Amino acid sequence: MHHTTLAQMAITALIVALLPLSMVWISSDVNKYRKLVWISVFITFDLIVFGAFTRLTDSGLGCPDWPGCYGLANPFLAHAEIRAAELLQPTGPVTMFKAWVEMIHRYFAMAIGVLIMAMMCVAWYRWRRERKAGYRPGYPTMLFLVVCLQGAFGAWTVTLKLQPVIVTTHLLLGMGMLALLTWFGGLQDHATHPFGNAGVTPPALRRIRWLAALSGAVVLVQLFLGGWVSTNYATLACTEFPLCGGGKVIPEMDFEHGFHLWRELGKTSAGHYLPFSALTAIHWVHRNFALVVFIVLGYTCWRAWRVAVLRKPVIGIGIVLVLQALTGVATIYLSFPLTIAVLHNAGAAALVLFLTMVNYRASFLTPTP
Repeated sequence: MHHTTLAQMAITALIVALLPLSMVWISSDVNKYRKLVWISVFITFDLIVFGAFTRLTDSGLGCPDWPGCYGLANPFLAHAEIRAAELLQPTGPVTMFKAWVEMIHRYFAMAIGVLIMAMMCVAWYRWRRERKAGYRPGYPTMLFLVVCLQGAFGAWTVTLKLQPVIVTTHLLLGMGMLALLTWFGGLQDHATHPFGNAGVTPPALRRIRWLAALSGAVVLVQLFLGGWVSTNYATLACTEFPLCGGGKVIPEMDFEHGFHLWRELGKTSAGHYLPFSALTAIHWVHRNFALVVFIVLGYTCWRAWRVAVLRKPVIGIGIVLVLQALTGVATIYLSFPLTIAVLHNAGAAALVLFLTMVNYRASFLTPTP
């Protein structure tokens, strides 16, 4: 790719990042660094949702190279190449609409990189001058390394032609980055307004912390399973609920091929077409593990409810769990409508956000003396 193209893309990312940076600058908030962190959380959440829209509209290869589009900075400049590809295959993978969806996704991802770089630079500068705990540079530096790794997986998503394990890892890293940013936002909040006493005994607080960590692990597994369903296009492998595969409780399933990680999209590791029973296995496991998620998170919310500082994120988890169940079932009965599928992905991101809040608040609480 030409240096001019890279420069144009960098300028585009800076322009996109300029709006949130301006919001931080003109904010009346005394702690503008804290404001920067929480705005980054908000935009990362939005990017995850838009990433789901990109994936669900089959726009992941809207530009078949990376980081530009046919070696150029935007679809305007690559208009001729995109139109030529669209004439050969009118439904894609390359169309003008899909090219713009893919490139907007990349621009926003690069803009988040700019925000995290700003966060890191401010932290290093303020830490060297003031040595305040809120500006320790280790955490934003780690975030910068994570966003670089996420960018690498974004590139491999394209160059490896939507290989399921790469796309799923890209999704998990995005969720992980949201969790890290939310935790960092919690640290900023705690530095400004410490959470204080939990109002519960030490054994009860230890139980809440253990349950919050267990809930995080359970959600991580479900995120992988949900990503595996999406990246293998197994959403409609079961078109009835709660049964599957012609009214069966346990349908015909091929776990060996379905959960073999390193293979091409739609193919087995041997290069043959993936059997439908493999897609059924992928869908069935995600659907049934959702019950485990509901039970574990529901019990965690019940135990954490009496702690006042945990109550708001616990309410958020409860609402999202119900909505996730409804949107999950709706995607089956309404034949996978795009809006509901995107909302289901947004719900997963919201679950990560609220559960991270519960974990970091619980970790800083002190028990009743």
